[in-house]
Amino acid sequence: MSKHLIILATILLMPVLIAQVSEDGFVLFTPDELEWTLRGNGTSLVLLEGDPQSEGFYIQRLKFPPGSVTTPHYHDQDRYVTVISGTWYAGIGENVDRENAVPLGPGSYMKHPAGRVHYDGAKDEEVVVEIRGMGPVRTIFLEN
Repeated sequence: MSKHLIILATILLMPVLIAQVSEDGFVLFTPDELEWTLRGNGTSLVLLEGDPQSEGFYIQRLKFPPGSVTTPHYHDQDRYVTVISGTWYAGIGENVDRENAVPLGPGSYMKHPAGRVHYDGAKDEEVVVEIRGMGPVRTIFLEN
């Protein structure tokens, strides 16, 4: 699949969170109210705030099923990742090396600097990470 088709599919599959908004502007929801959207690579995504494809701040959560790993890729903007649950494995570079990926447990943080190639995923358990950044942001997957 070409990079352009992957980026287009990501945009079209971007979920929208329906949350309670108070008259004072507070947004409230519980984890069981999140509506995850399954993506083509097996991960699921939910958008909490903003939109990564539009101008401005966004927050999204990404769920990795056990055994999943992303194709090496980079983003054209910095992204800030916090592990919510499970142990997330983060690797740096163009070649996936699951044995040398760094394990990051709940509460751990990683910055993905713009333009720096990385991959990430889960081993034996489901993992949820929260990603923050400024849009618009593009994700560019390396050709295999």
